[in-house]
Amino acid sequence: MQNNSKNENQKIAVGLDIGTTKICAIALTEGERKGTYNIIGCDTIINSGVNRGVIVNIEKTVEAIKNVIAKTEQQAGTKISEVVVGIAGDHIESFSEVSTISISNPKLIISQNDVERAIDELRKSKISADRKIIHIVPYEYIIDGQDGFTHPIGAYGRRMQANVHIVTGIRTAVQNINLCVEQNAGLQVKDIILEPIASSIALLGNDEKEVGVCLIDIGGGTTDITIFKDEVLRFTSVIAIGGNKITDDVRTGIGTTRDEAERVKRSYGHSFKPSIMTKEEVIMIRGVGGSPHKEIKKEDLCDIIQPRVEELFEICNEEIIKSGFANGLGAGIVLTGGSALLKGVDELAHRIFKIPIRIGYPSGDKYIGLSTEIESPIYSTAVGLALHSLDMDSVDSIKGAAYFDDQSEEKYNNTVTENDSEENISQTEKTASEKQNILSKVKKFFTDL
Repeated sequence: MQNNSKNENQKIAVGLDIGTTKICAIALTEGERKGTYNIIGCDTIINSGVNRGVIVNIEKTVEAIKNVIAKTEQQAGTKISEVVVGIAGDHIESFSEVSTISISNPKLIISQNDVERAIDELRKSKISADRKIIHIVPYEYIIDGQDGFTHPIGAYGRRMQANVHIVTGIRTAVQNINLCVEQNAGLQVKDIILEPIASSIALLGNDEKEVGVCLIDIGGGTTDITIFKDEVLRFTSVIAIGGNKITDDVRTGIGTTRDEAERVKRSYGHSFKPSIMTKEEVIMIRGVGGSPHKEIKKEDLCDIIQPRVEELFEICNEEIIKSGFANGLGAGIVLTGGSALLKGVDELAHRIFKIPIRIGYPSGDKYIGLSTEIESPIYSTAVGLALHSLDMDSVDSIKGAAYFDDQSEEKYNNTVTENDSEENISQTEKTASEKQNILSKVKKFFTDL
């Protein structure tokens, strides 16, 4: 990050959220008080180059990135050179894996090196060539058969098993992010992390993560589910239904354009009929192609929206039950993302999930500067991405143990290649030596004759 004199001694972190319907950028610095952050720039721009979280139009996406970064730079009063980017989409898959190693320390005291060796073993997990590991998140260590360890460094043991959560995505989706941001927009990608993990950084407290909490991020193209328990990530899932489906239902139901349907949904949309105070209120719908305006009652609009939101929450509930943590969410469910702004969405969610529900968005006295600008669920991911950028620069960062980034993969691939090369060279030298020995024996045989 290049700074002007105004921010000369400050680390400026930028989060770039490339969503299905919009692109958000947040620039922030650490505040004077510990644990506070100064929002120095933020902007959002409509984007039509992404479908269900995946970039499908490079040109449109690059143009949107350049525009949103330019406006954020203007607000921040500094040049932006690097960003942390989020990744999402229904191509995201996750699974649990186990790695077991012997402790290398002669004193049998587990070190950071042992933990990293266990993670390195998991990088060899057999996944298809078209997929890439995005995160490796350890959630439990078992030492000599004793489970329950979350921080094994310093413990005594001979064998250690790491139970981890691995998140993967389509390799081309990652490559297209780098293509848009680095090669075309001229920015450096500092890291790429899963968007719901970023949102959790901005919204969830350690106490919630300890007792068990589920974050449901309703984006434009997909809905992301993440579950935390004992302060670590335990489950992730992506559902290919988001706010765009609700907009499509409104468009079809009232017979209008997509833009008008989106306007009506955002301004008047309600997702829980019993809580509507003015059910008979009439909403004016703009006519199409010169035709006269139409009218619809607020309760009738709710009849279009509510079934789709109910369907989405029912699918989320099935995923939560599948995770095995349905009865362990002591902190309930946090809803975020653009569609969390729908009126009544928390009441409908409470009726379906039957546990505490709250709407999550960046707020509170820890944010200063342009803090009021980001008090919306649509900024949750971008703020989390920027906070992760700051954490990467911290000496206390545990990124190396939790995240599998491009540099780590490149290092691993290079190591494999080097080992293969050394093995080939060794084999070549051995073959040459054997040939030389045979020639010497033949020469000696004829000399003795």
